[in-house]
Amino acid sequence: MNTSEVLWAKDVELCYGETRAVTRAELTVRRGEVVAITGQSGSGKSSLLYCLAGVLPVARGEVRFEGSSLSELDDEELSALRRERFGFVFQYGELLPELTVEENAALPLRLAGQRKAEALTAAGEVLGRLGLEELRQRRPSQISGGQSQRVAVARALVHRPAVVFADEPTGSLDSANADAVLEEFLALARYQGTAVVLVTHDPAVAARADTRYTMRDGVLACQTREAS
Repeated sequence: MNTSEVLWAKDVELCYGETRAVTRAELTVRRGEVVAITGQSGSGKSSLLYCLAGVLPVARGEVRFEGSSLSELDDEELSALRRERFGFVFQYGELLPELTVEENAALPLRLAGQRKAEALTAAGEVLGRLGLEELRQRRPSQISGGQSQRVAVARALVHRPAVVFADEPTGSLDSANADAVLEEFLALARYQGTAVVLVTHDPAVAARADTRYTMRDGVLACQTREAS
């Protein structure tokens, strides 16, 4: 693993009982790079994503983040890594309904122990970059699906993580909202120098990445890496 690589995987396998979901997957993610893993539903791409994020333990192989093997970390260390160094965006946002927009966006900072006023200020700055400044005091039930997904993006990036893992981040949106959210998401990630690993079934979404992998039947079949 060289100094430009933030995440590295080799010979990764994952099984659900007798079913092998991921077969000997290998990939690298460089600092600030956007990597897309595309494939049909059931191809294993989401399973691989959660192996890379340390959510699912691998059956074989190794995943390393900034030189450290995830398999050598205990549960507490993995939780801290996911909380402090990783960010997550899910298909449906997964906002907490009892919190305001700014409280949802500030959540990673609050969980890391930052004082409320400071966390809300930082969240407000990120929300402003995503055009959500006027929605800070609303609840998730009071905003649209596209706005909710922008809040989820703000939450994933507010603590300036090294890597954001995104599972079909625009899959629940219509094409116009999907394009806008993806544009803002990737622009902000690149501005911060945060790497993004996203899985998608949409070739148009994958085309926005610096590096593209295709997954089929658990096998990471091919890769296209843009020239540096």
